[in-house]
Amino acid sequence: MTQYIYIASPRRLSKGSFGLNPVSPGQPNVFKTELDATHLYFENNYDSKSKRRFSYSPHFSLNHQVAAYSNSIPLKHEVKGNAIENKCLALLYSYLEEALQTGGVVEYFTSWNGEEELPITKKRSIRWKDIKTPYDLVLDDREFWEITL
Repeated sequence: MTQYIYIASPRRLSKGSFGLNPVSPGQPNVFKTELDATHLYFENNYDSKSKRRFSYSPHFSLNHQVAAYSNSIPLKHEVKGNAIENKCLALLYSYLEEALQTGGVVEYFTSWNGEEELPITKKRSIRWKDIKTPYDLVLDDREFWEITL
């Protein structure tokens, strides 16, 4: 199964790949190192066929949502501290910081694929100023945070 990160905001969230570093714009799928190929891909909750938004989880109260998966963003008991994990957590940190600057609040949640509707294991309200490093964003499975500026 795959662990997903979900983010919700009152404002539209950026979608797409973040962190890719190809050897050149003309070779977007060629990378020097595994670290250069490491990225996060955020997919929004808009279904273009039905032209409607859907919710990734009933726990969200905010409409604009994205999902991302990465085997390199650990759960609390799986932290390795390697370069790929550092990069993915730094990308997530930057993404959340930008979303907070735009919307003032985000909901941040993680769960295994298919378990998004199960009960939350831990819920917190936290201020962004209390998150000092990207590693402060590491959650337990089905942990849910409301982060405010």
